[in-house]
Amino acid sequence: MAIAFSPATPIRSQLTQKSIPSKPLFCFQDNFRTSGNVVSWAASANYVSLRVGARRLQPLVKLSWEKRRGIVRCATIEEIEAEKSSIEKDVKERMEKTVENVRSNFNSIRTGRASPAMLDKIEVDYYGTPVSLKSIAQVSTPDASSLLVQPYDKSSLKAIEKAIVSSDVGMTPNNDGEVIRLAVPQLTSDRRKELSKIVSKQAEEGKVAIRNIRRDALKAYEKLEKEKKLSEDNVKDLSSDLQKVTDEYMKKIDTVFKQKEKELLTV
Repeated sequence: MAIAFSPATPIRSQLTQKSIPSKPLFCFQDNFRTSGNVVSWAASANYVSLRVGARRLQPLVKLSWEKRRGIVRCATIEEIEAEKSSIEKDVKERMEKTVENVRSNFNSIRTGRASPAMLDKIEVDYYGTPVSLKSIAQVSTPDASSLLVQPYDKSSLKAIEKAIVSSDVGMTPNNDGEVIRLAVPQLTSDRRKELSKIVSKQAEEGKVAIRNIRRDALKAYEKLEKEKKLSEDNVKDLSSDLQKVTDEYMKKIDTVFKQKEKELLTV
């Protein structure tokens, strides 16, 4: 709802020039009805704010004259909504991915109880190409203290065995020519405390990533405000909603952290 005016020319004369075609000069966010009169104009070199009755219409977009020929261009409501939706979608996707990464890191840390997720981070050199272990073999838990790795291609047994030995899972593979068995050793009290510190650090790194995503979204909203596509009130509302989403994902990280910590400290 902004239109460019020359500071030296009265507003009334600008609006009544014969050279200006009789087209709508303002873009409003929604249709509205009013029985009041225009009370005041607040003008600057770049835009005009309109007050109708007791209602002040916030500038939604910045309008400009193209070659001073009376052609008004502005971003449409659809375009602005599309930009907002894109930012919101990106925020949720990135935050969800961050939580999943934290959960995946937690799962790869053994707790004394066998879990196929312990081998999720292992990559195998399969015919010259690094691939995840779970993509070329089935990992199961015959009991609470052992893992069974059954490759889809038996010729990959040696490569799988080598990858497990080179990893930091702390388990020795037993290759019988058909499958690989792994015994999961019990954790000592000191090792449990050490691992608890590791997962605490990983949880904090996840929270930092969430905060960085929030920061990026705020910058995107501020950019739209500078472009006169959003009002200051719009940005405040969006920032408030963004904080709620941020708090939600912070709680998700706290939840998975507490679950993992409980597993580690339970003998």
